[in-house]
Amino acid sequence: MKVRKLVSGVLVVFLFIQVLLLPATDANAAAKPPGLSAESAALIDVTSGRILYSKNGTKKMRIASLTKTMTAIVAIESGKLNDVVTVPQEAVGVEGSSIYLKKGEKLTLEELLYGLMLRSGNDAAVTIATHVGGSLPGFVYMMNEKAAMIGMSHTNFTNPHGLDDSNMHYSTAEDMAKLSAYALRNPVFRQIVSTKVKDISWEGEQWDRRLLNKNKMLHLYEGADGVKTGYTKLAKRCLASSATRDGRQLATITLNASDDWNDSAKLLDYGFANFPLKELVGGKQDVKPDTPVTMERGTHLVTMNAFRYPLQPTEADDVHKRVVLGESVINGKMNGQLVGFLQFYLKEDMIGQVPLLVSADSSVEGRPESGIRGFWRHFWTIAAGGLWSA
Repeated sequence: MKVRKLVSGVLVVFLFIQVLLLPATDANAAAKPPGLSAESAALIDVTSGRILYSKNGTKKMRIASLTKTMTAIVAIESGKLNDVVTVPQEAVGVEGSSIYLKKGEKLTLEELLYGLMLRSGNDAAVTIATHVGGSLPGFVYMMNEKAAMIGMSHTNFTNPHGLDDSNMHYSTAEDMAKLSAYALRNPVFRQIVSTKVKDISWEGEQWDRRLLNKNKMLHLYEGADGVKTGYTKLAKRCLASSATRDGRQLATITLNASDDWNDSAKLLDYGFANFPLKELVGGKQDVKPDTPVTMERGTHLVTMNAFRYPLQPTEADDVHKRVVLGESVINGKMNGQLVGFLQFYLKEDMIGQVPLLVSADSSVEGRPESGIRGFWRHFWTIAAGGLWSA
């Protein structure tokens, strides 16, 4: 009996020691991304534009009615919301989703945009395109020009609605995430896609059209505020979603996703939980130059604004700064002048920059320059039309 107790005691001590020797769990370890039904997906931080997650994110895919995000933002930026638009014949009876426009019916461009984004009206898409672009080909050209400007390098549009009319109408999850982030920075677009119910005019009828947003995420997910649903027989289920929590907005894209609502919720949860915003510099914060520069006593370099960026805890040590200045001499007369940038890098990639201003103590502010430097600064002020003005 004593031997048995002794053996049991030794075994307990041995197991306790083994537990102590196990490697400690890293609290900063990156969380595993969620499993998704989507063939392709992407998650983006709207403000910074950082892609936080990608699954086959650069694969060219059909995007169905997610196309209408581009249709809407081009129309908002290039048209006038209060324009009265006449429905053309070519918009009547377009297959798929519709808000049942009639030839010659008149609506405002704003009303058509609600019909486009809440009910995914293909007739609204054609009406908007012909009004803003002059013709369908003209508007498609504008769509592709905007795509190039945003940096959607793997995208080509051939129509304003996303119907399966050609293999040449395609995009990628990452490109569409960039588009969502770009569009969501526009307050008009943001207002439209976050609207759950909207009444718009219905010429010739005794009642208005009541538009119920097809995007169930607005009801299913806390903080959801956009963006667009999509489906065709070839593209399958597609979804662009967004949500805002504590002032921070994320957006997701899922393409060919049988469980798109849950996929989007998982991605948003993953982004909010694992990529907190880290303030890398504050506003009006002193910055010491890391390049050779002569600074008059009483002058400082300060940031124009704060800079925050979504980072996993494990990435904090990979961020470094670089001061880039356009001046080799800083004096009090330059008070308030932009003289350079504080740049931030994540490993080798620049993730942002903050303007640097001269801040001068009252004892040196406004002291006139003298000598040859004062002469040349005065010369370039005149020559450059105020580029160097104090």
